[in-house]
Amino acid sequence: MAGVLDGRIALVAGATRGAGRGIAVELGAAGATVYVTGRSTRRQRSEYDRPETVEDTADLVTAAGGTGIAVPTDHLVPARVAALVERIDAEQGRLDVLVNDIWGGENLFGWNVPVWEHDLDDGLRLLRLAVETHAVTSHHALPLLLRHPGGLVVEMTDGTAEYNGATYRNSFFYDLAKSSVLRMAFSLGHELGPRGATAVALTPGWMRSEMMLEHFGVTEETWRDAVAREPHFGISETPHYVGRAVAALAADPALARWNGRSLSSGQLAREYGFTDLDGSRPDCWRYLVEVQDAGLPAAPEAYR
Repeated sequence: MAGVLDGRIALVAGATRGAGRGIAVELGAAGATVYVTGRSTRRQRSEYDRPETVEDTADLVTAAGGTGIAVPTDHLVPARVAALVERIDAEQGRLDVLVNDIWGGENLFGWNVPVWEHDLDDGLRLLRLAVETHAVTSHHALPLLLRHPGGLVVEMTDGTAEYNGATYRNSFFYDLAKSSVLRMAFSLGHELGPRGATAVALTPGWMRSEMMLEHFGVTEETWRDAVAREPHFGISETPHYVGRAVAALAADPALARWNGRSLSSGQLAREYGFTDLDGSRPDCWRYLVEVQDAGLPAAPEAYR
């Protein structure tokens, strides 16, 4: 993929860590200039209180072969987002890829806690962070993206439309947030398609983010040690896998065929032929349906 996105300009909104960081780095590895945003900086952390920063992500993009530009931004503040887009316009005059990966809700939902018992302020804050931010960013960024034909908008979520349509996802607020983002991509597809751009919803599988590795007490190098504790973790993937999915989409001259659709990293790996860092092609969502949710013993190798 090296060089295939030379001259392309991308904005990865919510690129401090996890999928956003993996996407930004892989877009950079393909040659793109990538604006990366988030609230955690080297000067100040967000309420996550974690060490990852947007500046670190920008450095990784540049090290991968692209140009990384960190712009600390709170996407709940429309004026800040407008200023971000104005800066991209002034410096580049175009925007080819918008990735809406803003989330921020890891510490705001309870697993299997019904809505009447769930903390209301946390639930509403989750919806603002996971849904409102995407709407604000699209509102301000899409006029610039539409200036040139062939633009791509990626709405990042958790779960495919098929899977989430039949599966309760953790809690009322989490379920609503992830389903809303899926619908955003569908709606944007109707609005962008006739204007020469493409919108998709994209989900990674069970992702070995910084927080997930920390949860299991492992590193990327030792992640298989966690399989003894959680055998289904064997289907997991790095954030680079979904990053390569976005890079492949952005480089596809027939991109419009995906407009409005719900996609997964494993599905696109089969379509485009890319792999995860270890050379495997995890197909997490098929595995969840056919093995984990079916109550069968863990057998991830057959799905990698």
